[in-house]
Order: sequence, then C-alpha cells, then structure tokens
Amino acid sequence: MTIVAVVLLLISTAPAAASTGGAFTAAGGPPPPGSPSGAPATETPSTGALSLLSAQATPRKSFFYGFRYPSVRFAIASTQAQNDLQIDVVNTAGEVARSFYRNDVEPKVEVRIRWDGTTSEGRPARNGRYSFRIEAQGATTQPAARASTSTAPLSLGFALYGYAFPILGAHDFGGAEGRFGAARSGHTHQGQDTMAACGTPLVAARGGTVQYSGYQGAAGNYVVIDGKGSSLDFMYAHLAEPSPLQTGEQVRTGQPIGIVGDTGDATACHLHFEIWTAPGWYEGGSPIDPLPYLEKWDRYS
Repeated sequence: MTIVAVVLLLISTAPAAASTGGAFTAAGGPPPPGSPSGAPATETPSTGALSLLSAQATPRKSFFYGFRYPSVRFAIASTQAQNDLQIDVVNTAGEVARSFYRNDVEPKVEVRIRWDGTTSEGRPARNGRYSFRIEAQGATTQPAARASTSTAPLSLGFALYGYAFPILGAHDFGGAEGRFGAARSGHTHQGQDTMAACGTPLVAARGGTVQYSGYQGAAGNYVVIDGKGSSLDFMYAHLAEPSPLQTGEQVRTGQPIGIVGDTGDATACHLHFEIWTAPGWYEGGSPIDPLPYLEKWDRYS
C-alpha cells in the first residue's frame, strides 16, 4: 500500500459538513425498523373526498441503512370520519417501490410512515429521487392534493442513495501511483488512495457488520465492513487512530468510523480504500477497482 506521492496542497483542510442523511453520529447498532406495511382493508375500502392538510417528508437525502430513514408525517381532510389509505413510495417514473396501508384514518390526525429503503421484494431500492403518494385504497382518481384550507407547505419528495462518500472533507484522488492495480513491491495495489488532511473524518460508505478492526504493519489502523444488503466488503486503511468500531458491531451508512491518517506503510495522509466481491475480504473474494464507485458517490454525497 506504499504510495509515491507529492504532498498535495488541498484547497481546504477543514472537514466538510456531513451530508449523510442525518447519519453523523457515533452511535452504533442497527437503525430502528421501518414502519410495518400493514394490510388493505378486509372489507371494501371506504374513503371520503380526500385532501392533505399537511405533509412533510424528511430528510431531503437519505442513505440505505443510514441513521435516518425517509419518513413522512401527514394529516388529511375528508368528508368521512374514517378513511382507508394507501401510501406508496414512488420513483420519478411513477413506479411503486413499496406500499403501506393504514385503515380507519381520521381527519386531522397525524400519521407517520418510515421507509427502510427496501422494495416490496425486500431488496435495497435503487438510487434516485422518490416521493410519498397518499391516496384512497383502490383509488382510480388522482392522489390526495392540498386542502383548500391548508396553509402549511407540502413536501413529499426526497432522494435515497445506497452508499455515502467515505471522506467528510477536502480530498483528491491523486495520480496513477495510487490507483488500483498500480505496481508495488511483490504485488499490485488492491485499492484506491485518496489524499486528505490527517484528522479528516471518515464514515462508512455502506453500513453493515464490522468484519475486522485492528492494526497491521502495512495497513496501519484499519477496519473492514461487510456491506448490508450487498455482496461487497469495504476496507479502510491508514486511519490515524484505532477505529472506535469493534469486530461484530453493527454500523450505519454514513456513521463515523475514524479519521484520516498515515499509519502503517504510508508516506502521506490519505485513505486507502478497498472493495471486495463475495464471498468477501480474504475469504475467497477478489478486490475490484473502487475509483468508479468513489467518483459516483462523491457526486451526490
């Protein structure tokens, strides 16, 4: 993992503000569960003329298995005292990723739905823009719109991403010597070196289970995370200090895992980052080039 590098003058060494769907927290453990899907009304669904008194989706950007799931709080107006509702999570093409059912909902009573980012088939949803759609069960008309008496802003849209960029601060992908496959003494480079100032916060690109957290002569302080709902393992090396995470611990996407350093066989402050395919890191899997992934995550994180 040795790199031959000129120390780069970074535009700013101050860590950037976290933009990880509210995940900037050292708290471990899995996120609380999403809302239950519920079931359609057992009898013919009944709903009055619906409109929305209030509706607010938060946060504006979320990450799969992150600290804050996308959620919506809303209240309806209706010509009936009890209403059977369907709340769909839809993408920009109008395709339904997940549906929730709430029966006998009364007007002016707040309802909250939390989506864990999985589809109706239990798979992680694709990256993209989504919105909550609130309507009568079995509706053939348009979804509920703003009530004429409402003055509250309505906000139903949000973005969901599967991965977060792991460096919260100014960074540079460096030159060819830090790329995947670059020549090393007796081997080739198995990851991507990204230059950043020592002390810059690092976060989990994907939450999951900590497979290993420790120290090795070449890697320095490092941590390996088995990505939740993926077939990939993620390795972070040269941390300035031992990671606060322990082997077997659950970590969330965007959760702090340590800070950039130059421990082990490193010649400058940087993150050495690896991605391994199934069955995993040094368990029969293979390393793949992380740079295309990092560049993609960097664009939206």
